[in-house]
Amino acid sequence: MRASLESLLATGRVLVADGATGTNYFKMGLTSGEPPEFWVTDHPDRVKSLHQQFVDAGADIILTDTFGCNRHRLKLHKAEARVHELASGAARLARDVADASGRSVVVAGSIGPTGELFEPLGAMTEAEAIDTFAEQIRGLFEGGADVAWIETMSAPEEMLAAAKAAIREGVPYVCTMSFDTAGRTMMGLLPQSLEAQFTELERKPLAIGANCGVGASDILVSISEMHGFNTPIVSKGNCGIPKFEGTTITYSGTPELMGKYAALAADAGARIVGGCCGTSPEHLQAISQSLTSRIPGPAPTQDQIVDLIGPLTNQAPSVLESPRRNRRERL
Repeated sequence: MRASLESLLATGRVLVADGATGTNYFKMGLTSGEPPEFWVTDHPDRVKSLHQQFVDAGADIILTDTFGCNRHRLKLHKAEARVHELASGAARLARDVADASGRSVVVAGSIGPTGELFEPLGAMTEAEAIDTFAEQIRGLFEGGADVAWIETMSAPEEMLAAAKAAIREGVPYVCTMSFDTAGRTMMGLLPQSLEAQFTELERKPLAIGANCGVGASDILVSISEMHGFNTPIVSKGNCGIPKFEGTTITYSGTPELMGKYAALAADAGARIVGGCCGTSPEHLQAISQSLTSRIPGPAPTQDQIVDLIGPLTNQAPSVLESPRRNRRERL
């Protein structure tokens, strides 16, 4: 059943976004170095299967298999000419699952970074970035996406270029950044400064927030520092802490932990809660059930987040800290 993200947000309930793409694909047979986007044509049944599992687990929003579907990322695989084909195809696969669900499910067109540095650090110009993202957005919306989902951004310039591309194409958009470097993005932006980045844009995002990053505790602190934003907040955190087991990355989060994370994210002010790397359909079901059964509580303090979810990994000193001793000193 088709619905707009705006209409779902208007219901007032906390919405459930889906979980991980890449880490779940690895369990389904994706090999190291293989672009997940190629599965749109090589294994469409597997792509639809993961979407279906997330919808069955309670997702209101499913993200297309297009995180790296821009000309710069695809150029690494000699596939820069396939942007429109893969973007539109991925959106159609997600659209098929959403339309058959029997309830309102939003198809969000995933748009990740180009991997290029902007001037003066690199060669990327704003005009080239806008054209790059606009090309991807056109494919996504031709295939049936409902909203452009700009995610895992580190540089404000790149995020805004993607937002400007969405505005130019006349489509709604969401923006999330990864606050994975001592409580900031890799390019230095603090969570509390995120909303102000959009002040000069003629069309504002439907929602903004954080995704990926380091662990569930860290992202909860990041979104807590967005308290007071007028724009709905998104929290799409990793499933616990990533660690290497041999050459494989695993995540420490259990379904129980992700359920606790979801309730705390909602109490911290998030209107959309989901999972990023490591989040399986089983984890997402725990998130959905937690939000359904949750009794709203006050915004958590940093100490409460650490007590319930676990220690912070690399968060900088936070405005949320209670007068008690900083728990990071015990790490």
